[in-house]
Amino acid sequence: MLDCAFRQWLDANAEAIDQGQCDPHLVLAQIAESQLLRMGVDPALGGSGGETSDAVEAIAAIASRSMAAAFVCWGQRAFIEYLLQSPNQGLRERLLPSLLTGELAGATGLSNAMKFLSGIEALQVRGRPLAEGWALDGRLHWVTNLRKSGFVVAAAIEDDDGGAPFVLAVPSDARGLERSDDLQLMGLQSSNTAALAFHQVELARDWLLHENAREFLPKVRPAFLALQCGMAIGLARRALEEVRQHLNGRVSFLQEAGQVLQERLENTVRELKQGLRDGRFQSQPAALFKLRITLAESAADAVQLELQASGGKAYLNQFGEGFARRWRESAFVPIVTPSLVQLRAELQRQAVVA
Repeated sequence: MLDCAFRQWLDANAEAIDQGQCDPHLVLAQIAESQLLRMGVDPALGGSGGETSDAVEAIAAIASRSMAAAFVCWGQRAFIEYLLQSPNQGLRERLLPSLLTGELAGATGLSNAMKFLSGIEALQVRGRPLAEGWALDGRLHWVTNLRKSGFVVAAAIEDDDGGAPFVLAVPSDARGLERSDDLQLMGLQSSNTAALAFHQVELARDWLLHENAREFLPKVRPAFLALQCGMAIGLARRALEEVRQHLNGRVSFLQEAGQVLQERLENTVRELKQGLRDGRFQSQPAALFKLRITLAESAADAVQLELQASGGKAYLNQFGEGFARRWRESAFVPIVTPSLVQLRAELQRQAVVA
């Protein structure tokens, strides 16, 4: 899945990317150069064809070597997906080519909107209608891939006139849009993750991704979450591979535990791909939520198994650097929006309603 040069670059720079010692601009540039952003995109639109599940595998392949790089890829590819599913053909034609080459960074910005869709929180950006568009005010607290050299971010907007909430693509050069300094994260630092403040940001109608967020968000949520699942899949696979290397053929109860976990992981991946293929997740989001939870738990279990297989060596800086990064990465998987707590709460709410 990853070409040799990109694999070598990720392996050589994984720690620097995680700790913010790598130029974030290079991360997206390397991902784009690998052509992975084109997977699951129609060749007529500049892609390499295939399905969304191919893009999930691309993110998983990156995550097996660097969760921070996979996080960037997820943000970019999720925004590309919004364009692919938007009825605004003019906007797609204008932005898609530079997104596929990595010249322009795309940020999902819809984490708040996905929580809004489940009734967890209100939309954080409001739009006052103008003659030719809107004036926006509000804040997005945590957005990834906000590259300082230029980005476009998707945001769901509450209509101040009482109309349906809508979804906009907001360019970084819009007057009144303020990017914070990068958030000081425990890891994943070279990911251009920051907050955005909207101060009377005026935007024309040609930046509209969809006029009705309640229609658009359920449509893009399967890809949003499935692409996100790629991060957990890649981390779990890498940790299980490390277990096999540590055991080196030795008979151990850890070997059996690893085989059981591997089977659970790949069965869940197959179910995820089938659900994407047959479209059931649009009408049955709970099924996707359960898969996301299972994959996150699989990643945590796999990293724990890696610790047991490596023993005290994992706690030595000289030998355990990669493990320590994967340990931090496994702590991120359950909290990325929607978090496991939010997903379980939504499943519980649905069960009560039913």
